[in-house]
Amino acid sequence: MDIILCDELLQEIFHRLPPPPSSAVSLVSKRWRRLLRSSTSSLTLRLSHHHPYPSFPSFLSDHTHLNSLTITTIISDHLLLSISGNCPNLTHLNLSGGSVSLHALLSLSTSCPLLNSLSLVLSRPVTSLRFLSSFPNLKAINLTLVGNTSVSDHFISSSTEEELLNLQSIHLSGIRPGDYAVNFLWSTCNHKALSHLGFQNCEGVGDYYYSFSTFIKGLQNLNQLQLKTCRSIITLILLNLADNPYNSLSSLLIYDGANKESLLHFLRETNCNLQKLDLRLPLDLDDSHLFEIGTKFNRLNVLRLQSCCMVTGEALKTLGLALTNLEELGLTNCDVINGQTGFLVELAQNLRNIKVLDLSYNHTLADKEFALMISSFCNLRKLKLRGCSRLTNVSLVSLCKNCQRLESVDMLYCNGIQEEGVEFVILNSAELRNLRVEDRKLTEAARRWMAHKFIEVQS
Repeated sequence: MDIILCDELLQEIFHRLPPPPSSAVSLVSKRWRRLLRSSTSSLTLRLSHHHPYPSFPSFLSDHTHLNSLTITTIISDHLLLSISGNCPNLTHLNLSGGSVSLHALLSLSTSCPLLNSLSLVLSRPVTSLRFLSSFPNLKAINLTLVGNTSVSDHFISSSTEEELLNLQSIHLSGIRPGDYAVNFLWSTCNHKALSHLGFQNCEGVGDYYYSFSTFIKGLQNLNQLQLKTCRSIITLILLNLADNPYNSLSSLLIYDGANKESLLHFLRETNCNLQKLDLRLPLDLDDSHLFEIGTKFNRLNVLRLQSCCMVTGEALKTLGLALTNLEELGLTNCDVINGQTGFLVELAQNLRNIKVLDLSYNHTLADKEFALMISSFCNLRKLKLRGCSRLTNVSLVSLCKNCQRLESVDMLYCNGIQEEGVEFVILNSAELRNLRVEDRKLTEAARRWMAHKFIEVQS
């Protein structure tokens, strides 16, 4: 067999193998190992930091077509220089395991000119981000700052003569007051190019508020904005974004910290046309925000609300009347479901186009209400019921009866659902392709049917 198959055919077979079998290919023969490595385009490595990786350059040099590399362990300059010398075709590099030096990054920019996506961890004090200009094709930067910082350590001035960065995506983590180097992004990023902007665990934006405000107001094609645990800066961002004269923002995600007034101001004043809204704001989202969403964004097609403790069933029903185009609805760990029986049924009657529904971790959701609600969702493709512990096999009968086009179901941690119910779903869902359920709930018959119907199971 090894002699009959040519290199190209073997490589094509390797590409089609799922992950577990593919990892054993290199053990068959030296030829198979060489062909596997030379045809691999993406690698994720977790290297031991107890030795200096003597064989690492040789290992990389065998991967001649490598264009995406992720390393999740501590990064050294020696390691980064090995990447620079052996991976000239890299387009994506993720160094999430630790901080890297600017010297090694400059070497990387020279040796890997095709690099367009870069994820880095830098240790404070960071005096400058001008090294980003050395990457000619850079389109996406994911930057995390770690360590102690001093506000008065360094004063970074931004030059208007810097060449524009044509970044399409910026994601920043751990920015604090005093991280003046971040201002380089606001002064050099091309306002027309940026489409994705994200902040996570950030308490500052570089501290030149005028520069940042001007940057936000001038973004012409911003499509997605993510704000996770950024209470200190969210008012600054939302107020300036509301004044942006362009209306390109279509996706907004805010988790774990907002300001009620600034969020309400943004919803009222922005002229953007949101298509996707994802909010996890237990104490900062109330009925006034939902009423404004229903009034302003009636073309919304994705709405996800997590841990919505301060909203009522009446507000959600009113919102449902306005969002007739909605295709995805998430109500995760929603107190109103636990406290107001019946409103889900009325909500569902106005949302006939739902294809994706997430009701995870609603521990009091019962069979009767679920059955009445699910009867309105005949177009449902994907359903998440994870952690809905009161649901039983009765709910699955209603699900299969009403949702004939179901492709994916998540039933993990649903203690009331037993083996018979899981088997019933497998047998009576013609288009089911993905199932998440505990392994102990799968009978031998269920496993045979899954293999016959090509259903993937995840536990």
